[in-house]
Amino acid sequence: MNGQERAEENFKVFLTWASTRSDSDFHELASQGRLNRGEICRECNFSRSVLTQNPRVKAALLQLEERLRATGVLSQVVEPGTALPLRAKGQLQAASDAERLKRLEAENSAMRVELADLRQRLKRYEAREALLAETGRLAR
Repeated sequence: MNGQERAEENFKVFLTWASTRSDSDFHELASQGRLNRGEICRECNFSRSVLTQNPRVKAALLQLEERLRATGVLSQVVEPGTALPLRAKGQLQAASDAERLKRLEAENSAMRVELADLRQRLKRYEAREALLAETGRLAR
């Protein structure tokens, strides 16, 4: 099989793959407004270079993504290098407070368990001490 035949076969495989997927399938493959190229290659059983070097597959993929954006399945593309808005100071403080609260609640829960155990042990020792005092074996 020569290169042109393989390119045609890969194009047909891609079209078949795309036609058998539902919008929810495409939504699961979406990341940052694009379909996951690695997953597409794995499911179509061809190398990643097919998506970049085969012009028909490349065009079909871009056209598919545009159609999915138009129908709302994919979000708009997040361009690399565009800075996402930073969190406001209040949001950072709230996140920090939430993390601290979670840590303190876990610590508090652990201490409650430890306290219950220590109280139980104290009751046993108080009972032993009372018994020893009654029998006269306790040093005064």
